[in-house]
Order: sequence, then C-alpha cells, then structure tokens
Amino acid sequence: MRLIELSPPGRKVVTGTLLFTTEDIIRFAKKFDPQPFHVDAEAAKDYVFGALCASGWHTCAGWMKTYIAYWTKEVARLESEGLIAPKLGPSAGFKKLQWLKPVYAGDTITYSVQLTESRPLTSRSGTFINITINDGVNQHGDVVMRYEGTVLEFA
Repeated sequence: MRLIELSPPGRKVVTGTLLFTTEDIIRFAKKFDPQPFHVDAEAAKDYVFGALCASGWHTCAGWMKTYIAYWTKEVARLESEGLIAPKLGPSAGFKKLQWLKPVYAGDTITYSVQLTESRPLTSRSGTFINITINDGVNQHGDVVMRYEGTVLEFA
C-alpha cells in the first residue's frame, strides 16, 4: 500500500491535540529557546505578545509528537486488517515554516497533515517523495503554525 492510496491528496488527517501549559512552555523554552517571553511570565508582559507564549519550535515539536502517535496507531490498525502500511522514512526537509499566531498557556492545539503530492524519485528506484501541508490550529480555529514537509516512502 502506498501513502497516496491511504490518504489521497486533499484529505486532511487530524493527528492529535495538545494542551500547552505554563509549566510545559517554560520547561521546553529553558532547554531549547530561553527567550524572556518563553521562560518568564512577568517579563513576557513587556514583549510584543503581552503574555507568556510557547516557542515556535515547541509548537513544531507538538506536531511531530502527535504525528508519531497517530502513525503508530495507524500502522497497528492496518496490520490488524491484514494490510501492509506504507514504509515511511525520514523527512527530506521542510519549507515555508510559518508561526502565524502565538500559542499561550492554556491553548489547545489540534494538529493535522494533508498529502498534496507524491512522486517517484528518479535517482532512487522504488522510492517516492511525499509532499505534505502540516498545521496546528488553536481552540478558536486560528492557524498558529504551518509548514510544507516532505517524507520519503520506500516500496
């Protein structure tokens, strides 16, 4: 089974939802993006966002976390039905990453993936490159992050 058969272009698949707590925002930011508006709620009031908000990298990591959980369940589901799941490999990169709105403590972000294109790699027989649009939407319906991703697939 190919990914394009499982998820035709244009079909948006919700991969999961995450709640961003104050504690999670600060814990992530202290390790990976220690800017004042990510690690200090009082200092954050004086920055453009007006309050503590998650690092954009944190919101991207949330996408990956929900995608891996979704894909693990999807592979198990397909196998339980006697089907062979697409063999997906690493990403070949991403582009057009956008952090469109801040993610504040208490926000719930729902992540999704949508296949837009799948084509064979001419340089590697039996290998395909899949292009996806990936996003996160908050509880108000606002898109907070989006990027175009790639994932390799092996026949």
